[in-house]
Amino acid sequence: MTEPLIISVSGMRGIIGGNLTASIASEYGCAFGTFLRTARPQERLSVSIGTDSRPSGQMLKSAVTAGLTGAGVDVIDLGLVTTPCVGISLRELGCAGGVVITASHNPIRYNGIKLLLSNGIAPSPDVAAKIKKLFFEKSFGFADSTGCGKVTSDEMADDRHIAKVLAIIDKETIAARKFRVALDSVNGAGGRVTKTLLAELGCEVFAVNDEPTGQFSHNPEPTTENLADFCRVVRAEGVDIGFAQDPDADRLAIVDENGGYIGEEYSLALAAQYIFRQKTGDAAANLSTSRMIDDIARKAGGRVIRTPVGEANVASAMLEHDCVIGGEGNGGVIDLRVGPIRDSLVGIALVLQLMTDTGKSVSELAGEIGGYCMSKDKFPAGQDQKQRILDSAKTTFAGAKLNNTDGCRFDFDDGWLHIRSSNTEPVMRVIVEAKDQATAQKYIDAVAKIRDDITS
Repeated sequence: MTEPLIISVSGMRGIIGGNLTASIASEYGCAFGTFLRTARPQERLSVSIGTDSRPSGQMLKSAVTAGLTGAGVDVIDLGLVTTPCVGISLRELGCAGGVVITASHNPIRYNGIKLLLSNGIAPSPDVAAKIKKLFFEKSFGFADSTGCGKVTSDEMADDRHIAKVLAIIDKETIAARKFRVALDSVNGAGGRVTKTLLAELGCEVFAVNDEPTGQFSHNPEPTTENLADFCRVVRAEGVDIGFAQDPDADRLAIVDENGGYIGEEYSLALAAQYIFRQKTGDAAANLSTSRMIDDIARKAGGRVIRTPVGEANVASAMLEHDCVIGGEGNGGVIDLRVGPIRDSLVGIALVLQLMTDTGKSVSELAGEIGGYCMSKDKFPAGQDQKQRILDSAKTTFAGAKLNNTDGCRFDFDDGWLHIRSSNTEPVMRVIVEAKDQATAQKYIDAVAKIRDDITS
């Protein structure tokens, strides 16, 4: 069965040559341009657009550009850049919005079109629904021959990004440590800009998979099973720390100096540890993020505002509550001083600054934070099955504290469980975190039974 085209707050995602074609991409670009012009009909508007390294990126960028210019919106082509680069540049350039051609951590057969508004944040569910309606109804507003948008290029995105990141840390103190750093950019968009940042910070860099070929050297999601070779590189080179990115470089996973996979959850935890050493305030994180950030915030006299999954939800909560740090447990760190978007470069800089200020290794710092036993899984399920699974879970875990703003999160005294439909894949995700493996397994087994009863 052909996978459905996914259109959500995270934009559009599909399979190239299957449910995502040039004509579909052009119409989606036209829908976005129509939406922007409807809101600001008297202004000449522009949109920044960038791509990750996937071979299908140029085709989609050309198609989306055609749709936007056809709707009378100018396009500023940023070239091959990271997702946070687009978010930063569109604000600096005064654009009405931004587009990132990326499928993030998904395999190479996928690609996607991520939309950003003028504040650098993905559309809210209400706004995303309006754009989606224009797309499906083909309610496009086309410009006449003299009103079509123009296309220009801008090559300063990396420089803007690096300058923003350097402004939130002490470059000289980090450079004095002369860190030896390993980097795996999985042949995505992050290698060039990240190597430049690390050089600015005085690091000796051992980069692998840094050429932006789009031919991913391993499954692009930065999980423990996909980074086994990188862990061996870290051990062999004897570096201080290893950083692994996803193809659009908005996610960050960490490998310690012993070649041990610390993972994505610790990216936000370590960044928060540094921030809360400097200032007081609140943090924001989604419902699928580890309780580690709650522990860190509590010790500093702060709290964590929990949101539905999606960086737009976290960023909006950060802006509303003036949060000092935020992000998602998938390795997405957000610092509003740089931008309201997940940013692996921010995570790298804050972790290196924490190591510098404390004089401790990353394994020591992670050990001080502690941790929990966490299990992440995903499985295919039809729409009817998804709802039945959630309903059955509510009955099974009736005694738990329930948050149903995004699927169902059940909080227990000894852990928590989150079951939800993915915004970017045709699957359900299950995340369990508990104080020990035996407790986590208890909840994993309970969910497995629910799945078997409904999907078998």
